Amino acid sequence: MVFADLFFIYVFLPLCLICYGLAKKLSTKNIVLIVFSLIFYAWGEPLWILLLLFSSFFNWFIGILIGKFRDTPRAKLAVGGGILVDILLLLIFKYSALIVENLNAVSGAAIPVPQITLPIGISFYTFQALSYVIDVYRGTVAAQKNPITFGTYIALFPQLIAGPI
Repeated sequence: MVFADLFFIYVFLPLCLICYGLAKKLSTKNIVLIVFSLIFYAWGEPLWILLLLFSSFFNWFIGILIGKFRDTPRAKLAVGGGILVDILLLLIFKYSALIVENLNAVSGAAIPVPQITLPIGISFYTFQALSYVIDVYRGTVAAQKNPITFGTYIALFPQLIAGPI
């Protein structure tokens, strides 16, 4: 779904705003936003919701670990692991074909080039998750205890397809 699509303008956005306006508590508003964000994201390719959810829950958990083990070697291990997994996801989904093509060109090998469809917004939400993990480690922000609030931060539909930071 794109913002200029008539369905988005006349159905999706008004329905989202109505549900958000009817919600009284902030926690309910966040649930409305994450549900609509996941629907918006699934409109392009439903399979990639699993990657977005994995990334969100993984980075939320890493933030919790960093907060729990602040100023210990375990916090360093958690931030390192979080950065490693996020960068690996980005490399696999965005750059694996480029890496294999270059390896083939340089070495003369015939490694099959992976045909992986690029998940929408992967750069944006990966870099956003990375910045969160690093900020929690540095003590700039506190670890978010609520996974719904964190998921809304990562997946909010107006910003999700904005592109790389």
